[in-house]
Amino acid sequence: MNAHVVYATITGNNEDVADIITEAFEELNIPAKESEISQTDVDDFAKADILVIVPYTYDEGALPEEGLDFFDDLSDIKLRGKIFGVAGSGDVFYGDDYGVAVDRFNDQMLKTGAKMGANPLKINLSPDADDIKKLDQFVKEIVTSAKA
Repeated sequence: MNAHVVYATITGNNEDVADIITEAFEELNIPAKESEISQTDVDDFAKADILVIVPYTYDEGALPEEGLDFFDDLSDIKLRGKIFGVAGSGDVFYGDDYGVAVDRFNDQMLKTGAKMGANPLKINLSPDADDIKKLDQFVKEIVTSAKA
């Protein structure tokens, strides 16, 4: 079993989130690859057993510009039998638009036939100690789903 964590970041917060997720997989003896979304092909991403996307939400609910092709390409692939999770940093300042990209990527992954291994997780700005605990739990839930 292996995992692939794909992230998009402007501020570095989501790279931190992706690093925490990748480390949590490795602590559970699950080999994990990490890559930036604009440098990741959906077909390569689909080779892993566990798929995690870490997008940011831009401005008032927009997807990351560098992740639009990846998002669109997900609509052309079937991922039945794969387990996924979506987590990402946002800013509660944006109210109803807080973390919208997390929800949109989660919905897009459901359409591929993949199984959601953990509920989507939104982190306000930079991950703190409590967020790290939530991310560790997020990964544990995904791994439990993958082993079921």
